[in-house]
Amino acid sequence: MGKVTVKCAYCEKEFQRERGRYNEAKKEGWNQYCSQECQRKSKITRVEKVCGNPECNKKVSRALNEFKRSKSGLIFCSRSCSTTVSNSKRRRSSSKRRKISVCLTCGKEFIGNRKYCSSSCRSNTLKGKSNTLKGRILVTKNQIIKQIEDFYKKYKRIPVKREFPHYSAAQDRFGSWNKAIKAAGFEPNPVLFAKKHKAKDGHICDSLSEKIIDDWLSKNNLEHQINIPYPENSNLTCDFVIDKYFIEFFGLEGEHSRYTELVKEKRKLARKYKLNLVDLKPEHLFPKNKLDSVLNFLL
Repeated sequence: MGKVTVKCAYCEKEFQRERGRYNEAKKEGWNQYCSQECQRKSKITRVEKVCGNPECNKKVSRALNEFKRSKSGLIFCSRSCSTTVSNSKRRRSSSKRRKISVCLTCGKEFIGNRKYCSSSCRSNTLKGKSNTLKGRILVTKNQIIKQIEDFYKKYKRIPVKREFPHYSAAQDRFGSWNKAIKAAGFEPNPVLFAKKHKAKDGHICDSLSEKIIDDWLSKNNLEHQINIPYPENSNLTCDFVIDKYFIEFFGLEGEHSRYTELVKEKRKLARKYKLNLVDLKPEHLFPKNKLDSVLNFLL
């Protein structure tokens, strides 16, 4: 008569069965099983397990279909145990979402976005009493003052905030960058572009940044002119002109609306008259002078 392949109604394992018995079961609407064990298990309508609350060891009996509906695969002896487990999971999930920070003074872990675990740790750090944290040196007031003094000895000027490695720390320790400069015994730099600076070749520059550029040009024996008017608009002048190159330092572009509009007008004129405009930005000077690579085509 031959055999056919049938899938067990309980374990879903495929097995061989005589075609006649298969057709009879199909006609009568009977389930077909691969073994008597599967047939016995299929008749079980309840399941017994230990309560899903780890603090409760009671055995629980539930209808099989109720157990299968459980998304967690757990069953509970009471609503109280169910609530206990649910709240525990919610607390763990909430804890994971909160940021764990490390105090910069004592190294203690705490929850939050602050730098210090307490006001006393913050106070100790600002007073320069902190030491180290996992190899990271926490800069003290005396160290900041020493760095400012060393910078002055090397460059014959005080640093601007862009080129000082511990600018944020200086603000924290002294209250402001200018107060840190005064604590080191110097007068703070004036507001950008608020004071004229004399370059080594005698040129009067509109800012410290322009003086740095002018001194670099002189150092490399590059003859240059300053404040040369643009074609068509004599009110707009170029910082430096070397042969066919117009070199500009656009230090405040994007920070002041009027300044940004003037920069756009200069670029427009440069395109119109096919000028070779060289655009310098603060990142070309601070914290590290990169003029050797940016302007190397002039050498």
